[in-house]
Amino acid sequence: MKKILVLGATGSIGKSTTDILRNQRDRFTCCALTANSKKKELEALGKEFSCPTSLTSLEGIDGIKSLIEKTKPDIVVNGIAGSAGLEPSMAVLDSGRDLALANKETVVMAGPLMFEKAKKSGSRILPVDSEHSAIFTLVNQCKKENIEKIVITASGGPFRTFPREKLADVTVADALKHPTWNMGVKITIDSATLGNKGLEVIEAVRLFDVKASQVQVVVHPQSVIHSLVRTKDGIVYGQFSEPDMKHPILQALDWPDVKESFMKPFDLTDTPDGKRTLTFEKPRMDDFPMLALAFMAAEKSGSYPIAYNAANEIAVQAFIDGRIGFLEIGEMVKKVLEGFDWSKPPRDLKDVFEADSKARAYISAYF
Repeated sequence: MKKILVLGATGSIGKSTTDILRNQRDRFTCCALTANSKKKELEALGKEFSCPTSLTSLEGIDGIKSLIEKTKPDIVVNGIAGSAGLEPSMAVLDSGRDLALANKETVVMAGPLMFEKAKKSGSRILPVDSEHSAIFTLVNQCKKENIEKIVITASGGPFRTFPREKLADVTVADALKHPTWNMGVKITIDSATLGNKGLEVIEAVRLFDVKASQVQVVVHPQSVIHSLVRTKDGIVYGQFSEPDMKHPILQALDWPDVKESFMKPFDLTDTPDGKRTLTFEKPRMDDFPMLALAFMAAEKSGSYPIAYNAANEIAVQAFIDGRIGFLEIGEMVKKVLEGFDWSKPPRDLKDVFEADSKARAYISAYF
């Protein structure tokens, strides 16, 4: 029986995790839960699972550290959105507990530092992004030394077929109409700009210790193949499942075992008409520049990934607030990345937060 602590329990990842916990009570027990501001929802979950809770907007990182120390979980699911998830990830790794990581910003902002910390403490980092969970499984099966290329799939978002001139007029409501995934506001808009895929490119480079040139993005609107790898002999291997985040979360919770699930087994022809079509396209990097900028940040490394993430968070919020248009998100991030020198790599978390603050200040000055 594994003890699970869920960070960000009221968000989309947290809700998927608690759904797993209530359906797999024979395998997992929920030992603690946190949320940022949804107090009533958190209290209801704490009552349901008979476990302690922490409202981090009041208790902060100390509340998370206290829960880890008191409850001694086997694995912690970090479903906190954005850069706010970095310190909690580091706290988990400090404790030596395994980390099921849905917060890609942790890897983007401080990948080398977190890997060093995990090595010292003995923690295992298990990716929960559907794409990186798939790659993690494929790399383990095909073996890292045999892999030539990592292929990350992208849905293309709600504007995949929009001509560039139409993108100038899209609204926040338009951007939130994701065709296949049900996610939080920020990540859904990131999906529309391909900024989320950009973060995943940087994450893949760091998680799997490959060069940016070894990563490819392919648009796959059906979101059934979650990522692929191409081995040195030219053969491509992929991971298939319905687009439901409970699959990668459950994989992380069970790792290294593969066990029967309460979820419906995947069947290629289990559709209303008994047919399923899978398509693939090249991403339109000129129209969706956030992806090209991410490849640049991944290749240059240093503090470029930190600046990319910070500038994107500010730009996306400005779009949500109606202060800039959709196309200006990429334009603003490009100005920050190309207008300053981000080559210095962070030596510690202080350096990470300094670079993050500088990037936020630089992009805010453009508004």
